[in-house]
Amino acid sequence: MRRPTEIERLYLDFDGFFASVEQQVHPHLRGKPVGVVPFKDAVHTCVIACSREAKLHGVKNVMNIEEARERCPDIILVRQSPDLYRRAHNTLLSEISAVIPIDAVKSIDELTCRVSPAERGDPRALGLRLKKRIADNIGPFIFCSIGYAANRQLAKMACKAGKPNGNMVWHPNDMPGLLLNLTLRDIPGIGERMEQRLLRFGIATMADLLATQPKHMRKLWGNVTGERLWYALHGYDVQAPPSGRGMYGHGRVLPPDHRTPEHAKAASRLLLVKAARRMRRDGWNAGRVWLWLELMGDASVYRDAWLPAVHDDQAVLSALERMWDGVRLALPRRPKIMRIGVTLLDLTRASERQLDILLNDDKQRRRWEDTTAAIDTLNRKHGRTLVSIGPWTPPPGGYAGGKISYTRIPRAEDFW
Repeated sequence: MRRPTEIERLYLDFDGFFASVEQQVHPHLRGKPVGVVPFKDAVHTCVIACSREAKLHGVKNVMNIEEARERCPDIILVRQSPDLYRRAHNTLLSEISAVIPIDAVKSIDELTCRVSPAERGDPRALGLRLKKRIADNIGPFIFCSIGYAANRQLAKMACKAGKPNGNMVWHPNDMPGLLLNLTLRDIPGIGERMEQRLLRFGIATMADLLATQPKHMRKLWGNVTGERLWYALHGYDVQAPPSGRGMYGHGRVLPPDHRTPEHAKAASRLLLVKAARRMRRDGWNAGRVWLWLELMGDASVYRDAWLPAVHDDQAVLSALERMWDGVRLALPRRPKIMRIGVTLLDLTRASERQLDILLNDDKQRRRWEDTTAAIDTLNRKHGRTLVSIGPWTPPPGGYAGGKISYTRIPRAEDFW
């Protein structure tokens, strides 16, 4: 495995991305503490993202609204605009690509690049050019932090260490000294549970972790991830294999006046159809569907159903109907459903489907697939959900199925 002696990687992370985009688009929010929330008039949920002005008052991402208001009484709560963030993301990628090729987009607000040999002598100058281009061509209220190191892992850690609005260089010649003042939780991927596990094995500091043998790291993590982390922290050029697709799903926090079984069912239909659209678009079939409901008081209800390797709307919605029949029996009287989610699992390539010898529905299934393909074509042509199987009733706030997660950046059609 190769151990670089120069800066080879750049990691860029936009600071308070959702909130800063809102401030860039809406001048009345500039210079003020801003918190982005899931829907209008939200009270008993959390702040999705917050501006740096709010962070100065102690507000953090995923903080309960009540606590955020206690820490910052003047905070301005703004309803999320996922399609706006998607468009800002694409615009930023275009501007960054004009300065340096993007190696991988890691999330809506994070990306990594390979630093060319010509740029390695003065990586900070490269970062300043990127920041200036973003400020000049998009706006001065969207800030980013940039880290440079021998590999992606260290560049991400340097990026985090330089926040906010950083331009941090960790040269291989200065390693591992720069790591020794960090805590275990400063390593991406180490959370509270993993930290407690390491402590039980006598690993309490970064120095302890660096002194651990790679095979022991594999044992601690229970897989090759631990060993890869050891090599990354020691400056090696670690290339993790691409991860495979395991599922398609969507979740939704229901507004206060939509926490009934009827509203939850309508929302679950919409979410499942949008998940199935994405699955079809990528060429997969599903062999199982899962429905979960989170109730007030931390109670949960789960149901799943088998599918005969399908991707059409009729098949997944029929399974959803059967699951709701079972869910209603498990719900308490007058339940308050806080959150719902649907997931399509057991994926196989649509081009490689094998028929079930006990289920003679191939002719009918192909008709439903042709019908669904025709519906997709019509909706794509008009840029909205013009035709659907059954009712199409988006919940208040919109953006159902267009949620931005750490692992997925929605496309325009995810908002139809």
